[in-house]
Amino acid sequence: MKKIFAIVFKDTLVRFASPTEWLFFLILPVIFTVILGNATGVADSRVRLPIVDEAGTPLSAQMIAELQSSTAVRVEVTDRQTAVNDFNNRRSSAVLILPAGFELNNEAGASAEAQLMQQPNNLDALVAAQSVQTAATRVSSLAQTAALSVQSAEKIQPFKDEAARQAYFAAALEQAQQELADAPSRLTVVQGATPDTVQYDPNANASAGQLITWVFIPLIGLSSMFAYERQKGTLRRLMTTPTSRATFLIGTITGQVLTALVQMLLLVGVGILIMHVNWGNSPAALAIMLVASALAAAALGTMLGTFVKTEGQAGGLSTMLGMVMALLGGCWYPLELFPKLVGQIVHILPTTWAMQGLLDIVLRGGGVMQVLPEAGVLLGFAVLFFGIGVMRFKFE
Repeated sequence: MKKIFAIVFKDTLVRFASPTEWLFFLILPVIFTVILGNATGVADSRVRLPIVDEAGTPLSAQMIAELQSSTAVRVEVTDRQTAVNDFNNRRSSAVLILPAGFELNNEAGASAEAQLMQQPNNLDALVAAQSVQTAATRVSSLAQTAALSVQSAEKIQPFKDEAARQAYFAAALEQAQQELADAPSRLTVVQGATPDTVQYDPNANASAGQLITWVFIPLIGLSSMFAYERQKGTLRRLMTTPTSRATFLIGTITGQVLTALVQMLLLVGVGILIMHVNWGNSPAALAIMLVASALAAAALGTMLGTFVKTEGQAGGLSTMLGMVMALLGGCWYPLELFPKLVGQIVHILPTTWAMQGLLDIVLRGGGVMQVLPEAGVLLGFAVLFFGIGVMRFKFE
């Protein structure tokens, strides 16, 4: 056991002797995970519409509320200088200014003026203008209703003063808005109940996919370690010591698997803290999948190390193989988006089963029983690859 720990310690020191190893161990995986999670998510496609409210009246508040409920524009209330600067620098396609005095008196037919600035020949500006027009029509209808209510009330009993008249108008405007909101719908919308066959969450897929990608590649890279030591003759010299072949293999593989598990746990932590991925749904199931995935990848690297001849050949082949397996295994895109035949064929890859098991946990809320089939397949891959690697293992 001391020899195994010594080999593990030696391999860890050698691996992290170079500062660039940390770049591939943690920094790049985190960056790619966050970027892919954001890039493949569903962005807010509404047109940004800065609004300057210099009136501060019930009418301006009603106008802003109507636009905030729009599905076409995304309202941002700001000050005039910021809004105009954004418009002049073409960071916004339109700006709506509600100036001081943007209010209606209590007379039917009264009007209020607002200013809409639009970029020329801009489709987003046209969308914003149409949304403002729709909101203005709705607010105008409510205001006219409130004004007519004031006139009717005044015929019954005159108001004491203008303040009482304005207060009644504001209450009537609020009541008209409530009545309109409570009005029964004349349109019945029937939405199809066909379930979406693609279960996809950008953060969950990115976190699980990049975890597999960045852990599988170094573990497959075990082949370059074996090729290097065989090429330099250090492996044969090591075998002249009282160290058996089994001890060497167990020590080397154990060290890389433990390092991979640490990397996996760090990336899981990043997924929880930064991307709010529910990795804690079943810690036992997660532990099973992480260990099974690491063993399958390490076994593949062990087997590959018996076929390659040089360290350079092993490094290039392990990177290419890891990337291709990650892509085809659904680590970058959901397997449901692949052609049906391809989606069936790629089940010969361990990355497919690793990704499926991790998504069972984080996306479908599965526990130990749900991931046992995937973990079993991965352990089967590990036994097969280890068996071939041990049988073909050579000192030279």
